[in-house]
Amino acid sequence: MPLTLASAGEVNTIKKVGGKPEMRKFLESLGFVAGGQVTIVNRTGGNLIVNIKESRVAVSEEMASKIMI
Repeated sequence: MPLTLASAGEVNTIKKVGGKPEMRKFLESLGFVAGGQVTIVNRTGGNLIVNIKESRVAVSEEMASKIMI
């Protein structure tokens, strides 16, 4: 399921990162790689604030929908 459907506060494992090659490369540079752990901290107007690799990162709803957990 896409990251957008996950509940806040629960730890999820990334299964796959989809989308166009540029978007995949950008997300991977932020730490969104298969096998990584991601936790949703907050939702703001469809956008997500997540914890990934000891950092907080904001991602748009479009980007979050490409991250499969």
